[in-house]
Amino acid sequence: MTELSGYHLGDGEGAAWWFLDTLMTVKAGSAETGGAFTLIDCRAPAGFGPPLHVHHGEDEGFYILDGQLDVQCGKQRWTAGEGAFVLLPRGVPHAFAVTGGRDCRLLQITSPAQFDNFVAEAGRPATSLTLPEPSAPDVPTFAAVAARYGNELVGPPLTVTS
Repeated sequence: MTELSGYHLGDGEGAAWWFLDTLMTVKAGSAETGGAFTLIDCRAPAGFGPPLHVHHGEDEGFYILDGQLDVQCGKQRWTAGEGAFVLLPRGVPHAFAVTGGRDCRLLQITSPAQFDNFVAEAGRPATSLTLPEPSAPDVPTFAAVAARYGNELVGPPLTVTS
């Protein structure tokens, strides 16, 4: 086992990836935590939402720094704003959408670690610390990469009514 050491990253530091239409900056990943967890500073545009999906091997949590999410977890549904925390347990289908008419910034934690590797493989290196230009994902390729990391796409993005 490799001995871990402490480290510090400032605002805007860490490996940055454009993942779907978001900016994901890895603050702590598999290598830094010995596989215990991944912590990502995520910025997502208004209206963004991934398809309904399941993480079979990890729990996922969001701490919302700015903005608002509508979240579905199994049969539960919440609107979560600044300062809210959301836990999405492994094995439970979930989706979310950025609502409230503005972008969202959140800290995403997954345990155990591996989500950082999924982001790196399915995303592309960010050339700036800004949101990418919106683009349609290559769904078959994305689904195949997701499956390698124990994630399964099981439905469409969350429908939000205003």
